[in-house]
Amino acid sequence: MTTAADPVAGYAGFAAALREAGVACDARRVQAYLAAVAEIDVAEPAQLYWAGRLTLCSSPDDLPYYEEAFSQWFSIETTTPRRARTAAPQQARIAPLGEAEGGDADGGAGHDQLKVAASAQEVLRHRDLAELTTAEREHLRELLATLKPALPQRAAARRTPARRGRLDPSRTLRAMLAGGGEPLKLVHARRGRRPRRVVLLIDVSGSMSPYADALLRFAHVLTRSAPPSVEVFTLGTRLTRVSRQLRQRDPERAMLAAGSAVPDFAGGTRLGETLQAFLDRWGRRGVARRAVVTVFSDGWERGDTGLLGEQLARLRRLAHAVFWVNPHAGRAGYAPVQSGIVAALPHIDRLLAGHTLATLERLLREISDA
Repeated sequence: MTTAADPVAGYAGFAAALREAGVACDARRVQAYLAAVAEIDVAEPAQLYWAGRLTLCSSPDDLPYYEEAFSQWFSIETTTPRRARTAAPQQARIAPLGEAEGGDADGGAGHDQLKVAASAQEVLRHRDLAELTTAEREHLRELLATLKPALPQRAAARRTPARRGRLDPSRTLRAMLAGGGEPLKLVHARRGRRPRRVVLLIDVSGSMSPYADALLRFAHVLTRSAPPSVEVFTLGTRLTRVSRQLRQRDPERAMLAAGSAVPDFAGGTRLGETLQAFLDRWGRRGVARRAVVTVFSDGWERGDTGLLGEQLARLRRLAHAVFWVNPHAGRAGYAPVQSGIVAALPHIDRLLAGHTLATLERLLREISDA
Protein backbone atom coordinates (compact mmCIF):
# COMPACT_ATOMS: atom_id res chain seq x y z
CA MET A 1 0.00 0.00 0.00
CA THR A 2 1.45 3.38 -0.94
CA THR A 3 1.28 6.49 1.24
CA ALA A 4 2.94 8.91 -1.15
CA ALA A 5 -0.12 11.15 -1.49
CA ASP A 6 -0.43 11.81 2.22
CA PRO A 7 2.33 10.15 4.30
CA VAL A 8 0.93 11.24 7.66
CA ALA A 9 -2.52 9.88 6.85
CA GLY A 10 -0.89 6.63 5.72
CA TYR A 11 1.01 6.16 8.97
CA ALA A 12 -2.05 7.08 11.00
CA GLY A 13 -3.99 4.53 8.96
CA PHE A 14 -1.37 1.90 9.80
CA ALA A 15 -1.90 2.67 13.50
CA ALA A 16 -5.66 2.30 13.03
CA ALA A 17 -5.13 -1.05 11.27
CA LEU A 18 -2.93 -2.10 14.17
CA ARG A 19 -5.71 -1.31 16.62
CA GLU A 20 -8.09 -3.42 14.52
CA ALA A 21 -5.57 -6.26 14.80
CA GLY A 22 -5.74 -6.09 18.59
CA VAL A 23 -2.83 -3.83 19.61
CA ALA A 24 -3.92 -1.13 22.08
CA CYS A 25 -1.98 1.82 20.64
CA ASP A 26 -3.64 4.89 22.08
CA ALA A 27 -3.43 8.48 20.85
CA ARG A 28 -0.26 9.17 22.83
CA ARG A 29 1.54 6.22 21.23
CA VAL A 30 0.35 7.24 17.76
CA GLN A 31 1.67 10.74 18.36
CA ALA A 32 5.06 9.31 19.43
CA TYR A 33 5.05 7.09 16.31
CA LEU A 34 4.44 10.03 13.96
CA ALA A 35 7.21 11.99 15.69
CA ALA A 36 9.60 9.04 15.27
CA VAL A 37 8.71 8.62 11.59
CA ALA A 38 9.55 12.28 11.01
CA GLU A 39 13.10 11.65 12.28
CA ILE A 40 14.01 8.55 10.25
CA ASP A 41 14.61 7.61 6.63
CA VAL A 42 11.28 6.04 5.70
CA ALA A 43 12.89 4.49 2.60
CA GLU A 44 14.75 2.11 4.94
CA PRO A 45 12.35 -0.72 5.91
CA ALA A 46 14.32 -1.57 9.03
CA GLN A 47 14.09 1.97 10.39
CA LEU A 48 10.38 2.15 9.59
CA TYR A 49 9.81 -1.23 11.28
CA TRP A 50 11.61 -0.34 14.49
CA ALA A 51 10.05 3.13 14.69
CA GLY A 52 6.62 1.54 14.91
CA ARG A 53 7.64 -1.40 17.06
CA LEU A 54 9.24 0.78 19.75
CA THR A 55 6.41 3.31 19.91
CA LEU A 56 3.20 1.39 19.14
CA CYS A 57 3.78 -1.91 20.97
CA SER A 58 3.36 -2.01 24.73
CA SER A 59 4.01 -5.71 25.48
CA PRO A 60 5.63 -8.78 23.87
CA ASP A 61 2.16 -10.13 23.12
CA ASP A 62 1.71 -7.30 20.59
CA LEU A 63 4.68 -8.33 18.43
CA PRO A 64 3.04 -11.07 16.29
CA TYR A 65 0.14 -8.79 15.45
CA TYR A 66 2.47 -5.88 14.75
CA GLU A 67 4.68 -7.87 12.39
CA GLU A 68 1.74 -9.22 10.42
CA ALA A 69 0.09 -5.80 10.15
CA PHE A 70 3.40 -4.18 9.15
CA SER A 71 3.97 -6.73 6.35
CA GLN A 72 0.45 -6.34 4.98
CA TRP A 73 0.24 -2.54 5.24
CA PHE A 74 3.68 -1.65 3.81
CA SER A 75 4.11 -4.80 1.65
CA ILE A 76 7.45 -5.39 3.39
CA GLU A 77 8.48 -8.70 4.88
CA THR A 78 9.94 -8.31 8.37
CA THR A 79 13.44 -9.68 8.94
CA THR A 80 12.78 -10.67 12.54
CA PRO A 81 11.47 -14.19 13.16
CA ARG A 82 7.75 -14.29 13.82
CA ARG A 83 6.44 -15.99 16.90
CA ALA A 84 3.66 -18.48 16.45
CA ARG A 85 0.24 -17.21 17.38
CA THR A 86 -0.16 -20.16 19.74
CA ALA A 87 2.68 -18.73 21.83
CA ALA A 88 0.55 -15.80 22.91
CA PRO A 89 -0.84 -16.45 26.39
CA GLN A 90 -4.49 -17.38 26.38
CA GLN A 91 -5.30 -15.78 29.73
CA ALA A 92 -7.62 -12.94 28.81
CA ARG A 93 -9.94 -12.46 31.74
CA ILE A 94 -12.69 -10.84 29.66
CA ALA A 95 -14.52 -12.95 27.11
CA PRO A 96 -15.05 -11.25 23.73
CA LEU A 97 -18.50 -9.77 23.36
CA GLY A 98 -19.21 -11.85 20.26
CA GLU A 99 -18.88 -15.16 22.13
CA ALA A 100 -22.21 -14.59 23.86
CA GLU A 101 -23.99 -14.62 20.52
CA GLY A 102 -22.70 -17.90 19.07
CA GLY A 103 -24.32 -20.57 21.28
CA ASP A 104 -25.57 -24.00 20.26
CA ALA A 105 -28.99 -24.53 18.76
CA ASP A 106 -30.30 -26.14 21.98
CA GLY A 107 -29.34 -23.04 23.95
CA GLY A 108 -27.27 -24.94 26.59
CA ALA A 109 -23.76 -23.95 25.52
CA GLY A 110 -24.94 -20.50 24.46
CA HIS A 111 -26.52 -19.96 27.87
CA ASP A 112 -23.24 -20.91 29.59
CA GLN A 113 -21.26 -18.55 27.35
CA LEU A 114 -23.72 -15.77 28.03
CA LYS A 115 -23.30 -16.23 31.78
CA VAL A 116 -19.51 -16.24 31.39
CA ALA A 117 -19.59 -13.05 29.29
CA ALA A 118 -21.96 -11.32 31.72
CA SER A 119 -19.79 -12.35 34.67
CA ALA A 120 -16.66 -11.15 32.87
CA GLN A 121 -18.26 -7.78 32.18
CA GLU A 122 -19.15 -7.43 35.85
CA VAL A 123 -15.56 -8.23 36.81
CA LEU A 124 -14.27 -5.65 34.33
CA ARG A 125 -16.60 -2.96 35.73
CA HIS A 126 -14.73 -3.21 39.04
CA ARG A 127 -11.15 -3.58 37.74
CA ASP A 128 -8.74 -0.70 38.23
CA LEU A 129 -8.33 1.11 34.91
CA ALA A 130 -4.56 1.32 35.39
CA GLU A 131 -4.21 -2.48 35.69
CA LEU A 132 -6.16 -3.66 32.63
CA THR A 133 -4.64 -5.97 30.06
CA THR A 134 -4.68 -5.17 26.36
CA ALA A 135 -7.78 -7.33 25.78
CA GLU A 136 -9.55 -5.75 28.73
CA ARG A 137 -8.81 -2.23 27.48
CA GLU A 138 -10.40 -3.09 24.14
CA HIS A 139 -13.45 -4.49 25.93
CA LEU A 140 -13.60 -1.40 28.17
CA ARG A 141 -13.78 0.86 25.12
CA GLU A 142 -16.80 -1.09 23.89
CA LEU A 143 -18.49 -0.80 27.29
CA LEU A 144 -17.78 2.94 27.48
CA ALA A 145 -19.47 3.38 24.12
CA THR A 146 -22.66 1.84 25.54
CA LEU A 147 -23.02 4.41 28.33
CA LYS A 148 -26.11 6.62 28.09
CA PRO A 149 -25.33 9.84 29.97
CA ALA A 150 -28.21 12.03 31.17
CA LEU A 151 -27.20 15.65 31.65
CA PRO A 152 -28.57 17.61 34.61
CA GLN A 153 -31.45 19.97 33.89
CA ARG A 154 -32.12 23.54 34.97
CA ALA A 155 -35.08 25.88 34.70
CA ALA A 156 -35.29 27.82 31.43
CA ALA A 157 -36.44 31.42 31.09
CA ARG A 158 -39.22 30.55 28.65
CA ARG A 159 -42.44 28.82 29.68
CA THR A 160 -43.95 25.83 27.92
CA PRO A 161 -47.60 24.67 27.75
CA ALA A 162 -48.67 22.34 30.54
CA ARG A 163 -51.84 20.55 31.68
CA ARG A 164 -51.80 22.43 34.97
CA GLY A 165 -49.97 25.28 36.59
CA ARG A 166 -50.10 29.05 36.24
CA LEU A 167 -52.48 30.52 33.67
CA ASP A 168 -50.79 31.64 30.48
CA PRO A 169 -52.60 34.91 29.51
CA SER A 170 -51.10 35.32 26.05
CA ARG A 171 -51.82 31.78 24.86
CA THR A 172 -55.28 31.88 26.44
CA LEU A 173 -56.02 35.13 24.59
CA ARG A 174 -54.89 33.69 21.29
CA ALA A 175 -57.13 30.66 21.88
CA MET A 176 -60.05 33.00 22.54
CA LEU A 177 -59.42 34.92 19.29
CA ALA A 178 -59.24 31.65 17.39
CA GLY A 179 -62.60 30.63 18.92
CA GLY A 180 -64.40 33.81 18.03
CA GLY A 181 -63.80 35.61 21.32
CA GLU A 182 -65.24 32.93 23.61
CA PRO A 183 -62.99 31.61 26.44
CA LEU A 184 -63.31 28.02 25.32
CA LYS A 185 -59.95 26.86 26.67
CA LEU A 186 -57.70 28.05 29.47
CA VAL A 187 -54.04 27.46 28.68
CA HIS A 188 -51.61 26.74 31.50
CA ALA A 189 -47.82 27.00 31.39
CA ARG A 190 -44.80 26.02 33.43
CA ARG A 191 -41.12 26.86 33.38
CA GLY A 192 -39.29 24.94 30.70
CA ARG A 193 -36.21 22.81 31.29
CA ARG A 194 -32.89 22.88 29.49
CA PRO A 195 -29.60 20.99 29.93
CA ARG A 196 -27.22 22.40 32.51
CA ARG A 197 -23.66 22.85 31.27
CA VAL A 198 -21.13 20.22 32.33
CA VAL A 199 -17.39 21.02 32.50
CA LEU A 200 -14.73 18.31 32.77
CA LEU A 201 -11.18 19.24 33.83
CA ILE A 202 -8.89 16.22 33.29
CA ASP A 203 -5.39 16.03 34.78
CA VAL A 204 -3.05 14.48 32.18
CA SER A 205 0.19 14.74 34.19
CA GLY A 206 2.59 11.82 34.61
CA SER A 207 0.93 10.49 37.77
CA MET A 208 -2.45 10.40 35.99
CA SER A 209 -1.21 8.98 32.67
CA PRO A 210 -2.42 5.40 33.40
CA TYR A 211 -5.97 6.77 33.59
CA ALA A 212 -5.79 9.55 30.98
CA ASP A 213 -6.87 7.47 27.96
CA ALA A 214 -9.95 6.00 29.72
CA LEU A 215 -10.94 9.38 31.18
CA LEU A 216 -10.71 11.11 27.80
CA ARG A 217 -12.83 8.36 26.25
CA PHE A 218 -15.34 8.85 29.05
CA ALA A 219 -15.30 12.59 28.27
CA HIS A 220 -15.87 11.78 24.57
CA VAL A 221 -18.99 9.75 25.43
CA LEU A 222 -20.32 12.59 27.59
CA THR A 223 -19.50 15.20 24.94
CA ARG A 224 -21.18 13.25 22.15
CA SER A 225 -24.37 12.97 24.25
CA ALA A 226 -24.87 16.77 24.17
CA PRO A 227 -22.09 18.59 22.25
CA PRO A 228 -23.28 22.18 22.98
CA SER A 229 -23.58 21.55 26.73
CA VAL A 230 -20.27 19.83 27.56
CA GLU A 231 -16.83 21.46 27.75
CA VAL A 232 -13.62 19.47 28.29
CA PHE A 233 -10.18 20.81 29.28
CA THR A 234 -6.92 19.08 30.14
CA LEU A 235 -4.76 20.17 33.06
CA GLY A 236 -1.00 19.74 33.31
CA THR A 237 1.62 22.41 33.08
CA ARG A 238 -0.88 24.35 30.98
CA LEU A 239 -4.58 24.45 30.18
CA THR A 240 -5.83 22.99 26.87
CA ARG A 241 -9.41 22.99 25.58
CA VAL A 242 -10.24 19.75 23.74
CA SER A 243 -14.02 20.11 23.44
CA ARG A 244 -13.91 20.62 19.67
CA GLN A 245 -11.71 17.55 19.14
CA LEU A 246 -13.94 15.32 21.28
CA ARG A 247 -17.08 16.33 19.37
CA GLN A 248 -16.04 14.08 16.48
CA ARG A 249 -18.29 11.05 16.15
CA ASP A 250 -15.55 8.44 15.73
CA PRO A 251 -13.82 7.83 19.11
CA GLU A 252 -10.45 6.93 17.61
CA ARG A 253 -10.32 10.08 15.47
CA ALA A 254 -11.42 12.10 18.48
CA MET A 255 -8.69 10.63 20.68
CA LEU A 256 -6.04 11.16 18.03
CA ALA A 257 -7.11 14.79 17.58
CA ALA A 258 -7.15 15.37 21.34
CA GLY A 259 -3.72 13.79 21.72
CA SER A 260 -2.33 16.07 19.03
CA ALA A 261 -3.84 19.14 20.69
CA VAL A 262 -2.44 18.46 24.19
CA PRO A 263 1.28 19.38 24.38
CA ASP A 264 1.89 18.33 28.00
CA PHE A 265 0.83 14.70 28.27
CA ALA A 266 2.61 12.88 31.13
CA GLY A 267 4.31 16.08 32.29
CA GLY A 268 4.12 18.01 35.53
CA THR A 269 1.12 19.32 37.44
CA ARG A 270 0.31 22.94 38.22
CA LEU A 271 -3.32 22.70 39.20
CA GLY A 272 -3.54 26.13 40.79
CA GLU A 273 -2.11 27.95 37.78
CA THR A 274 -4.17 26.02 35.23
CA LEU A 275 -7.39 26.54 37.22
CA GLN A 276 -6.58 30.24 37.40
CA ALA A 277 -6.10 30.28 33.61
CA PHE A 278 -9.44 28.48 33.18
CA LEU A 279 -11.32 30.92 35.39
CA ASP A 280 -9.64 34.04 33.95
CA ARG A 281 -10.27 33.05 30.33
CA TRP A 282 -13.34 30.83 30.38
CA GLY A 283 -15.02 31.55 33.70
CA ARG A 284 -15.64 35.16 32.70
CA ARG A 285 -17.34 33.95 29.55
CA GLY A 286 -19.81 32.00 31.65
CA VAL A 287 -18.54 28.49 30.90
CA ALA A 288 -18.38 27.64 34.60
CA ARG A 289 -21.30 29.80 35.72
CA ARG A 290 -24.07 27.58 37.18
CA ALA A 291 -22.36 24.54 35.63
CA VAL A 292 -21.54 21.14 37.09
CA VAL A 293 -17.73 21.11 37.16
CA THR A 294 -15.77 17.86 37.65
CA VAL A 295 -12.01 17.83 38.27
CA PHE A 296 -10.21 14.54 37.56
CA SER A 297 -6.89 14.53 39.45
CA ASP A 298 -4.94 12.64 42.07
CA GLY A 299 -4.12 15.92 43.81
CA TRP A 300 -0.32 15.84 43.46
CA GLU A 301 0.32 19.57 43.17
CA ARG A 302 3.81 20.85 42.34
CA GLY A 303 2.78 24.48 42.53
CA ASP A 304 1.39 26.63 45.31
CA THR A 305 -1.42 24.83 47.17
CA GLY A 306 -2.60 28.19 48.53
CA LEU A 307 -3.23 29.35 44.96
CA LEU A 308 -5.13 26.11 44.27
CA GLY A 309 -7.39 26.71 47.26
CA GLU A 310 -8.08 30.32 46.17
CA GLN A 311 -8.99 29.27 42.64
CA LEU A 312 -11.26 26.47 43.86
CA ALA A 313 -13.03 28.97 46.08
CA ARG A 314 -13.58 31.18 43.00
CA LEU A 315 -14.83 28.18 41.06
CA ARG A 316 -17.23 27.18 43.84
CA ARG A 317 -18.79 30.65 43.84
CA LEU A 318 -19.42 30.41 40.08
CA ALA A 319 -20.46 26.78 39.65
CA HIS A 320 -23.65 24.99 40.56
CA ALA A 321 -21.69 21.98 41.88
CA VAL A 322 -18.02 20.98 42.02
CA PHE A 323 -16.94 17.31 42.12
CA TRP A 324 -13.38 16.07 42.54
CA VAL A 325 -12.64 12.61 41.11
CA ASN A 326 -9.48 10.96 42.47
CA PRO A 327 -8.61 7.48 41.11
CA HIS A 328 -6.90 6.61 44.39
CA ALA A 329 -9.94 7.45 46.53
CA GLY A 330 -11.55 4.08 45.84
CA ARG A 331 -8.66 2.00 47.16
CA ALA A 332 -8.61 0.44 50.60
CA GLY A 333 -6.80 2.52 53.18
CA TYR A 334 -6.87 5.71 51.15
CA ALA A 335 -6.57 8.95 53.12
CA PRO A 336 -6.90 12.44 51.53
CA VAL A 337 -3.42 13.61 52.50
CA GLN A 338 -2.15 14.83 49.12
CA SER A 339 -1.47 18.55 49.16
CA GLY A 340 -3.90 19.30 46.35
CA ILE A 341 -6.71 17.25 47.90
CA VAL A 342 -6.23 18.91 51.30
CA ALA A 343 -6.51 22.34 49.64
CA ALA A 344 -9.55 21.25 47.60
CA LEU A 345 -11.71 19.57 50.25
CA PRO A 346 -13.19 22.79 51.77
CA HIS A 347 -14.37 23.97 48.34
CA ILE A 348 -15.86 20.87 46.67
CA ASP A 349 -19.26 19.23 47.03
CA ARG A 350 -18.04 15.66 46.87
CA LEU A 351 -14.85 13.63 46.58
CA LEU A 352 -15.42 10.58 44.36
CA ALA A 353 -13.39 7.64 43.13
CA GLY A 354 -12.80 7.27 39.39
CA HIS A 355 -10.57 4.22 39.09
CA THR A 356 -13.10 1.75 37.63
CA LEU A 357 -15.93 1.69 35.12
CA ALA A 358 -18.40 1.24 37.99
CA THR A 359 -17.19 4.43 39.69
CA LEU A 360 -17.45 6.34 36.39
CA GLU A 361 -21.03 5.12 36.07
CA ARG A 362 -21.70 6.41 39.57
CA LEU A 363 -20.16 9.73 38.59
CA LEU A 364 -22.65 9.95 35.70
CA ARG A 365 -25.49 9.52 38.18
CA GLU A 366 -24.03 12.20 40.45
CA ILE A 367 -23.75 14.61 37.53
CA SER A 368 -27.31 13.85 36.41
CA ASP A 369 -28.71 14.30 39.92
CA ALA A 370 -26.90 17.62 40.33
